[in-house]
Amino acid sequence: MTPRERIASTVKHQAPDRVPIDLAAMRSTGIMSIAYNGLKERLGFGSLASRMYDLVQQLAYPDSEVLDRFQIDAVDLGNLLTQDGSLWKDWRLPDGSDCKVPNWFDPIYNKEKKRLELLDSEGDLIGVMPDGCLYFEQSCYPLADGNIPATTEALRKKMAKVIWDYLPCSPWDMAQEADYWEWLSKAAARARASTDRAIMLGFGGNLLEWGQMLCSNENFLMMLAAEPKKAARLLDMLTEIHLENLEKVIQAVNHSVDILQMGDDLGMQKGMQISPEMYRRLFKLRHQKIYRYVKDHSDMFVFMHNCGSTSAVLGDLIDIGVDILNPVQTSAAGMDPKKLKDEFGRDITFWGGGCETQGILWSGTLREVEEHVKERIDILAPGGGFVFNQVHNIMADIPPENVVAMLDAALTYGGY
Repeated sequence: MTPRERIASTVKHQAPDRVPIDLAAMRSTGIMSIAYNGLKERLGFGSLASRMYDLVQQLAYPDSEVLDRFQIDAVDLGNLLTQDGSLWKDWRLPDGSDCKVPNWFDPIYNKEKKRLELLDSEGDLIGVMPDGCLYFEQSCYPLADGNIPATTEALRKKMAKVIWDYLPCSPWDMAQEADYWEWLSKAAARARASTDRAIMLGFGGNLLEWGQMLCSNENFLMMLAAEPKKAARLLDMLTEIHLENLEKVIQAVNHSVDILQMGDDLGMQKGMQISPEMYRRLFKLRHQKIYRYVKDHSDMFVFMHNCGSTSAVLGDLIDIGVDILNPVQTSAAGMDPKKLKDEFGRDITFWGGGCETQGILWSGTLREVEEHVKERIDILAPGGGFVFNQVHNIMADIPPENVVAMLDAALTYGGY
């Protein structure tokens, strides 16, 4: 089977020839640039220049040599569109190692406060990265005052001040170009012709998270509880914006992209951020409009990144059209992998859950990592509906030898 066929087979709950494997097909299945530099050295690919594409989380695009080494089955569209070295410039990571960043990335170093700063054209401080830190932190919450814009056009301008929008990943960093949609359509078609891997495009479509990023976590959660009509008005505007964007995205990439990645972190380590009842009352139908639009107007699978403990609404997500769940945070409450597979494994694909990044991948021996991966495959692989990936991103301090052991074990034990 080709990688693309392998992914399609497992998402359709038909056992492929082996368990498909992902590394960095989207922004929560990847590897931090510091860790990627260590992995390249371990593999003998140290001469390759690391491309740090996610500037907030400091994630790197894996090179084709690394994807081939581990027989990775899926790839981020942005990775395929940014192979040209002229798109990148030199940068230094917090540990002193080197990488490349997009040419347009131009933070300012504040010597007095000892931090990198992101300032927009209006002088607003969008984000900061203090010395010694490994990520950029959001500092601008444009709706923190609780005033909801009257129009979607005004809301879009506020969204542009959120760090996740201000530092876009490919292909969205080109979105202001006059011929963007025509360019994206042609570029995506060329990308598809260049690979037999399944291609994923990050779209987002977030609702809860956009409310939190615009208002701040605490402000938006209080708004949901105390001013639900006001929150609903914001959610309706966000839904309208997402649907407007979706129409253009589908027209451009439907025949080039296999998986459209959505996201909304409904869960935490010990439970959901909001109650299941609140989810069903304020979010479910709005999510359904977005996800069903994809199902009704394209051939792409709907992938939902949804951190934490979310088993209480997993049936709801299946109802509204989610094909794939990620990261399958099995260390969170109610997320036992066997229970998830038994209850939901016939109806949704688990993309993740293959190795615990909060524990064993970071601190385990090579043998422990191998045994852990085998156990997870034995639980999650039967009957298809499983793509191997670690739980969320590989952090900067995870030993490269453990990453190699994890991915090699997925190949060793992933046969059907």
